[in-house]
Amino acid sequence: MCGIAGFVSPSLDAGATPEVMASMLSLIRHRGPDEAGYYLDDGVAMGTVRLSVIDLATGAQPMADPSDRYWICFNGELYNHIELRRELRGLGRRFRTHSDTEVVLQAWAQWGAGCLSRFNGAFAFAIRDAVSGDLFLARDRYGKRPLFYSGRGSGTGRDGDFLFASEMKAFQAFPGFRFELDPGELASAFAVWTPLPDRTPFRHIRQLPMGSFLTVRGGRMDLTTYAELEIDTDPFTGSAPEAVAFVRDTLRESVAMRLRSDVEVGVYLSGGLDSSIVTALATDLSPHAVRTFSVEFDEAAFDESGSQHVVASHLGTIHSSIAVRGADIAANFPSAVYHAEVPAFRTAFVPMYLLSRHVRDAGIKVILSGEGADEAFLGYSLFRETLLRAAWHDLSDDERMAGIGRLHPELSHFGPANRARLKGLFEQFAVERLPGLFSHELRYQNGRFAARLLKERSDPFADLLALTASTPGYAALSPVQKAQWLEFKTLLPGYLLSTQGERMSLAHGIENRCPFLDPAVVRAAASVNLRFDDGSEEKAILKEAFRGELPESSLARRKQPYRAPGAAVFKEHRPDYMELLLSDTELRKIDGLDPVFARKLVAKIMATPSEGISTKEDQAFVYLLSTAVLHQQFAGGRDRGKDGHPEEELKADTIVDLRGSRGAWPTAHALHGAGGHR
Repeated sequence: MCGIAGFVSPSLDAGATPEVMASMLSLIRHRGPDEAGYYLDDGVAMGTVRLSVIDLATGAQPMADPSDRYWICFNGELYNHIELRRELRGLGRRFRTHSDTEVVLQAWAQWGAGCLSRFNGAFAFAIRDAVSGDLFLARDRYGKRPLFYSGRGSGTGRDGDFLFASEMKAFQAFPGFRFELDPGELASAFAVWTPLPDRTPFRHIRQLPMGSFLTVRGGRMDLTTYAELEIDTDPFTGSAPEAVAFVRDTLRESVAMRLRSDVEVGVYLSGGLDSSIVTALATDLSPHAVRTFSVEFDEAAFDESGSQHVVASHLGTIHSSIAVRGADIAANFPSAVYHAEVPAFRTAFVPMYLLSRHVRDAGIKVILSGEGADEAFLGYSLFRETLLRAAWHDLSDDERMAGIGRLHPELSHFGPANRARLKGLFEQFAVERLPGLFSHELRYQNGRFAARLLKERSDPFADLLALTASTPGYAALSPVQKAQWLEFKTLLPGYLLSTQGERMSLAHGIENRCPFLDPAVVRAAASVNLRFDDGSEEKAILKEAFRGELPESSLARRKQPYRAPGAAVFKEHRPDYMELLLSDTELRKIDGLDPVFARKLVAKIMATPSEGISTKEDQAFVYLLSTAVLHQQFAGGRDRGKDGHPEEELKADTIVDLRGSRGAWPTAHALHGAGGHR
């Protein structure tokens, strides 16, 4: 796991290039604290900060293929590198290291962009073709690893510049770059809960969509999709027992691949079904006792520690947890926002920031987690709700009431006393209002409220509607499949894998791996979903696949969504940065914000008992606070660094400098530092 950054800038003074490159890498050093290196050529620079996990001795970057034509900076892991290395050797490719980075590079040299569909991994990388001058950027098919870019002349203050990085904060080091929040993108993110696949909250910055690669050639940028989401696959044709075995075996192989590492691999254990399955498979496959890690809360409504300890005891893991209080969330919120780089609608990412620090202090670099299971195997109540609403007009009143009762038996407001009111609400949303977004229309009501924080009152769903309308095959998907598509394209990569996942882990140099987001597992889930059950029981086939291997209580308990205390935390502890919301002067600094609505919301939150704050108000408040913090950190003119101070100066282990050597290429280039390839 690593962080990468770079730029194409014909006009940047050559003498400043090494310092700019080193400064960009210093701002993301937390992603890769073990090594650093960069590549310089005429008008081009790219570099890596490395977290050493595979081939600790010889995997330094930047790395060249044997011909010295292709140079790579790689962030991530290629889980099937052993199989691909064997295939490439059979084709005559020669390897100089045991790293998965070199497998990616050799695969590119052999197959070009066609290699991407062969990769099973979590990655974002840059490859420079020293012959053609082309720069290629690529990202994995589920968006597990981030990659941002700022295109020619946009926001840098310099015509012709192109910047890229694993985290946007690296752009702060480029001369003339300015961060500006984009009110239109904020409105969309507030409404949908995350930025859209190619968007960010900032003007002039985009992210490379999952399953895509970008070619930078001369003055052009060409974006290409290499992998579509595979949720509309042929149904599994075997029996129910055969389907159960198929799912279990596919997951087992996925976990086995993700245990490949030259360092110890731990597991995040929430106590729910998904992380318990991953833990069970890891303990079975790992040659040593598995260490598991979790978060505990003081408030019973959020705490799952009882289930965590039951599973850890049953499986014999070495378990460790941290207790997170409201004061901890308030104290660490700005740091977590700094690493998230996007507004957030809830605070649950802050405990994950604290947990990854705990894991780092325990000496673990790699963690397995259960993300992706709910999206692949229809685990969310959202999917059951979609099935119910889609069939609403074909059901009797008794069937409708029974269906509502099955959605959230763990929530009091879904109890018998409230079902008549809920029936009326579902009646209103039994007919599609937003074309293609039927499954999410109820959820998006909370987002519509949050979008009122902004002055502009244009349709916050316009861009999402345009995206789904332009996606081939989307219209033909079933309502549940459309719900899956929306989850895979928005909340999963935009929040769960990033804000709450990868960004919080890499803040402390921890790599997270997601066995449920293996292409084979996603295809397997698509082939069995709703084939052997009606969807009324959460992940029925997964429970059956691991019956007997997990405590019965783990299979019987209803899903408890991972949550953390929200607005109440900031009411109770009043951190200094709350002044960003309590001061009219500070509120007015945020471009596009409606200060009148914002003030009214803050006043109501501060005056209302916590139990009287609605979900939509709580989400809007956290959005507002995180946006204000983000604005101060990135767009408010503060010095670089999360605490207003420059990051520690970067000492590069590998420097490849090809500037001015074009006539003598490829043999006459200078290499300095302990990690050089010669």
